Order: sequence, then C-alpha cells, then structure tokens
Amino acid sequence: MDVAVSVLRAELADWIERVRGGEEVVVTDRGTPVARLIAVDAGPLLEQLTRQGVLGRPQRAARPTASGASRAHAHRPVSELVSDQRR
Repeated sequence: MDVAVSVLRAELADWIERVRGGEEVVVTDRGTPVARLIAVDAGPLLEQLTRQGVLGRPQRAARPTASGASRAHAHRPVSELVSDQRR
C-alpha cells in the first residue's frame, strides 16, 4: 500500500496501526517511493528470504536522476504557447 508523505504526517497513528497489523506501507514523495514501513518482526524474515535467494536487493541504491537530459527552453512565455495549442 502506498501513502504520500503529507498524508503519512497527518495520519501517522493510523498508518502505524496498519503496519502493526502486518501491512507493508511504501511512503512516496511526489509519487516517487522513498521509504518502506514494515513491522519490526518482519525485518528478520526479509533478511532470511534474501539469503535464500527468494528476494533480491536493488542493484542501485541511489534514486534515478535525469542527468544527461537537456532541458527545453521556451523562446516566448509558456502561457502563449498553451493558448496557441488551445485554438
């Protein structure tokens, strides 16, 4: 189950209860997963499954970036471009 950071802040106690009940919660920031909440007793199980080869660790720990991509630059105000497309 996914939850936005803002919602998690506002309803933290409710989300903690869900995790305590066995659910796994993925915390997102603007739609990008940034953290996972699991019950404390689930940690050893995940490590055991990783050792057995059932689960795998991510190949890259860092979040992907848009490096190397060039940015688009407008030659006139963007509002004019939007108005032109609406016509």
